[in-house]
Amino acid sequence: MSGNSPETLTAENIRCDLSNPAELEKLSRTIPQPRAIVHCASSNRGGPDAYRKVYLRGVENLVKHFPHSPLFFISSTSVYAQNDGSLVDEDCPAEPERESSQILREAEDITLAHQGTVLRLSGIYGPGRSFYLRSLLDHSARLEPADKPRYLNQIHRDDAAAATDHLIQQPAPVVGGQIYNVTDDHSPTQRECYQSLAAFLHRSSPPESNSENKSKRSRKHRRISNQKLRDTGWQTIYPSLLDALNNDPTFIPSFIHCPKEAKKS
Repeated sequence: MSGNSPETLTAENIRCDLSNPAELEKLSRTIPQPRAIVHCASSNRGGPDAYRKVYLRGVENLVKHFPHSPLFFISSTSVYAQNDGSLVDEDCPAEPERESSQILREAEDITLAHQGTVLRLSGIYGPGRSFYLRSLLDHSARLEPADKPRYLNQIHRDDAAAATDHLIQQPAPVVGGQIYNVTDDHSPTQRECYQSLAAFLHRSSPPESNSENKSKRSRKHRRISNQKLRDTGWQTIYPSLLDALNNDPTFIPSFIHCPKEAKKS
């Protein structure tokens, strides 16, 4: 089987460990130079060591062994540390406190230094995956204090995929070396989100929380702007979670038939 023809490529003969430079070096000699590379990976909820292996080492090896292929690195809005409810765009400082997010920033910097493109995704939701909808359905949802509102930032799975494809189609000199926030058009507060979901499903609003939520979610209070991405011509399919509930026919049924997701959005 020749590795020089795209028609011969399969998942088997391009599969490799991105953290292993020897495997990447072998792959670079086996397949044609890709038109674009998308680094979209999960650490499987691992700690810093997993992040270094999956993200940092992976990006380092990709830019080394495929230097002429534009790299699109899927990062996270968790790299923003703002917690004051402000509107955050790509020009705002990204100085995360968590070590895992600091490692993402290192991988971002390597990508940008090689004229790659960074996509910072907010919390992903979609069929079978929505922390807030799941919590409402299993009655674990609790409303945070009204005097301490917290903005939520989310993106539908299909919108995230469409944004990635959209940027790949743009001229490399335009998007190379750039950062784009990938989030939907609406940042509701946690209370607004639960109350609107309850109204949509004709359910009672969740009870008030009787203790302050100390989870990492409660520390994220900012509105992520998607204006830079929209300026390139991209538009959301689902401007908000409620739009997805109204217009994605697979959304609600998926929560009836799917087990609880392994990772919260």
